[in-house]
Amino acid sequence: MPTNTSYPGVHVEEIPSSARTISTVTTSVTAFVGHTRRGPLNEPVRVTSFAEFERRFGGLTSRGALGYAVHQFFAGGGTIALVVRVAARGTGKAASVVLHAGDRRKDCPVLAVHAKEPGAWGNGLHVTVDHDTNHPEETFNLHVADARVGVRESFGGLSLEPGHGRYAETAVNPSSALIRVEVLDSGLPAASGTVSRPFDGELPDLGVELTAKIGDVERDFTLYEEDVDGEAPCTVAELALLLERKLRSLPDAPGKRAFAGATVTAFGDRLQTVAGSTDPADEVRFRGECAGDLGLDETVRPPAFPLECGEDGDPPGPRDLIGSEARKTGLQALRDVDDVNLLALPELAGYESTEDVLAVLTAADRICRERRIFLLVDAPASWSGVDAVRAGITAFDPVRSDHAGLFFPHLQLVDPLSGRLRSFPPCGAVAGVIARTDAERGVWKAPAGTEAKLLGVRSPSVRLTDRESGLLNPLGVNCLRSFPVVGAVVWGARTLAGSDVADSEWKYLPVRRLALHVEESLRRGLQWAVFEPNTEQLWQQIRLNASAYLHTLFRQGAFQGGTPREAYFVKCDADTTTQEDVDRGVVNVVVGIAPTKPAEFVIVTIQQFAGLPQA
Repeated sequence: MPTNTSYPGVHVEEIPSSARTISTVTTSVTAFVGHTRRGPLNEPVRVTSFAEFERRFGGLTSRGALGYAVHQFFAGGGTIALVVRVAARGTGKAASVVLHAGDRRKDCPVLAVHAKEPGAWGNGLHVTVDHDTNHPEETFNLHVADARVGVRESFGGLSLEPGHGRYAETAVNPSSALIRVEVLDSGLPAASGTVSRPFDGELPDLGVELTAKIGDVERDFTLYEEDVDGEAPCTVAELALLLERKLRSLPDAPGKRAFAGATVTAFGDRLQTVAGSTDPADEVRFRGECAGDLGLDETVRPPAFPLECGEDGDPPGPRDLIGSEARKTGLQALRDVDDVNLLALPELAGYESTEDVLAVLTAADRICRERRIFLLVDAPASWSGVDAVRAGITAFDPVRSDHAGLFFPHLQLVDPLSGRLRSFPPCGAVAGVIARTDAERGVWKAPAGTEAKLLGVRSPSVRLTDRESGLLNPLGVNCLRSFPVVGAVVWGARTLAGSDVADSEWKYLPVRRLALHVEESLRRGLQWAVFEPNTEQLWQQIRLNASAYLHTLFRQGAFQGGTPREAYFVKCDADTTTQEDVDRGVVNVVVGIAPTKPAEFVIVTIQQFAGLPQA
């Protein structure tokens, strides 16, 4: 703002700099699209470790290759993955259970609880209900747990009345990672376990003999003994503590905690007794002459309500992988996602039909071009040798894209599920190598060579010689090889358009990826220029910002040349933007870069010469 010069003297003011920084975008975030055990369908989910993948998507499964690819990606140096779960259309079912009313309408269903996502994983969930709230006649607590992984969620003070502040659907569905609920009718769901009748007024005589039966095990005990238990309970809450202590002291069945983990809760003037197991057969029943007087035999239900009938979806077919652009399913789910640099489709290598493979690759290439993504293509599993590759590579002619690279052969790794050696598509391991190379050297460094080790890989499934590699490399096939001491490595860095016959300017994978990186960084970094006055001042600022960004890459070794003039140029002036362009609201920026190309062939010439005579 202008300085107020109301008095004689020196006035100092700060003005903002006109220079804007262009930040570099990510280079190795890898999207994996395919089959998983669990997880949201057709929804991109970002994970930063394989442990997180296991929590969100259920880990490895023998029915799909995606989990293994993600495992190899993180083991090889990857840091961020984007996973899209896809299942065959019409398959898969979410586990569920219906809770009924706990009042006089005992046969009335009031609340349906569904697993958050389809899959058999939901069959391991169970829910419990109690009424231990400030208003036990109107609200309830819902607890859900997955005992296999020790995950538990609790939601308190819920109501089935739509106008209530803790309406079940709005309180549970947005926040739960395990379930979603559907209100079927008003009322109150029945509490799990055994619920007593109300204790009206003073407590009855508690020095009685009772029999507790949980499942097939019966135990006799005295509820209250003055010389053992001290002062007699005076309230329902004190009675709950006494009964819980008595149950937990009883001998349990071998290997179970039905008695040892039993809980007794007081809500209002009632008691709720729940066995310490989640087995639906472990209902708590009280017997004895005085059990009816205490009201402990009023209502008996299972200790937990298990979710059932969950089914895994079948692995996706080609149409499922391609997906629908309108519904954003399959590959189309990536259209609205920023910061995706690599795409892996590990399911594709198992398809037997070449037509199916080409259909998916065509759809994937279209998305990669629109979103500036590089596609990692696995060689078909049927390619068992060099001759099979040379015969089959011609089928890929319709999809020879400079936005994709083909890798052969598959890799031999130990399957963590079986402990046996088996072959896997290489895309996950290759993506890990690319991520590691980007972090250590930069996106302009070819992710190949003796530094590009395939960590954790026993060997390629096909052992290639120098001569065989020399037959495949000119065809645009990136070989995966094994060398003594070094081990398994990536030994090729060409795009699918990089065959010698094609003579493409995007022959090399690092050149293509560097260009994509520069394009996306400039696109985002120059957003500020939109709607600015289209004048020489704007052009000068664009030149300054773009040149500063490219000079940073030059100093890091991304370009050829010994000086900036030899490495890059930025042109934005009256020559690139004419008056006609200005009238149409267009400003043209021309950027040129001289990327470094990999030293694919190192030729050493040795000449023998006779020693020179000494003077």
